[in-house]
Amino acid sequence: MKKLINAPEDVLVESLRGVALAHPELSVDLETHVITRATPKDAGKVGVVSGGGSGHEPLHGGYVGRGMLDAAVAGEVFTSPTPDRVQAATKAVDRGAGVLHIVKNYTGDVLNFEMAAELASMEGIEVRSVTVDDDVAVQDSLYTAGRRGVGLTVLLEKIVGAAAEEGQDLAAVADLAARVNGQGRSMGMALTSCTVPAAGKPTFDLPDDQMEIGIGIHGEPGRHREPLAPAREIAAQLVDPILADLDAAGGPAIVMLNGMGASPLIELYLMYGEVAALLEKAGVTIARNLVGNYITSLDMAGCSLTVLKADDELLRLWDAPVVTPGLRWGA
Repeated sequence: MKKLINAPEDVLVESLRGVALAHPELSVDLETHVITRATPKDAGKVGVVSGGGSGHEPLHGGYVGRGMLDAAVAGEVFTSPTPDRVQAATKAVDRGAGVLHIVKNYTGDVLNFEMAAELASMEGIEVRSVTVDDDVAVQDSLYTAGRRGVGLTVLLEKIVGAAAEEGQDLAAVADLAARVNGQGRSMGMALTSCTVPAAGKPTFDLPDDQMEIGIGIHGEPGRHREPLAPAREIAAQLVDPILADLDAAGGPAIVMLNGMGASPLIELYLMYGEVAALLEKAGVTIARNLVGNYITSLDMAGCSLTVLKADDELLRLWDAPVVTPGLRWGA
């Protein structure tokens, strides 16, 4: 294992210390592992909280800021944050209008966020939740009942964050989150495994001439393993399952071609070109796009594709100003 670390057990806290030094616009609690805005949003606006295991950076801490999240809770690498820490984040961002929890569909995250919501409600904070389950690769996995929550989480946090920023109430923000989740799908693949610092070795063995199709963001198995293929063939294996599950033809879409952490941009842009051609051929109009590392899996090489059916409202909220370490435009 070759990593820029001191000791595996200190990776999270030392990384969060670096975040605090690099981004004075954020407030980082090294005890609770909660990242919040240094300047809270106005009173009377809905707070938006997300989080999960670390190792997916910039998700989630990189999306704390104006127009997106109010707080992110960082668990240990690939490990859900505990309920008390999620509760601490919830309390920290409550501005009197309730709080929305954005939860990726992994058993630990779902249970711990549910417990945190119950604890918060006992203190008089109204909490609504949306569970993101956009991965079309498998119906059930090692860590979920139902589909995994992956790339759509980024798009949902941006759109819902904009709605909360402009003052929409908790019911409206929660309904919007559910709508976005219902209209987005993702599919990923891996060229290599990832290495969790505490483990010190790759999560799984993937020969140099093989690739995993339908991989999860924690290194979970995908649909199948097969020989390495040219980019245009890989693109079809991402596009086809998404369009088989989502009728995105004839309208605008927001598309993200996401790197898993170790694939260079030259390859990601090449893949985006192949994906865009296939979507255009299928009648999908790409209205907005992201290409780059937005929800990663440590040092895994590979990529994922997310397609979100959009409309004028979703595009307006997508275009709204955002100022975070991971996304920034319009301000």
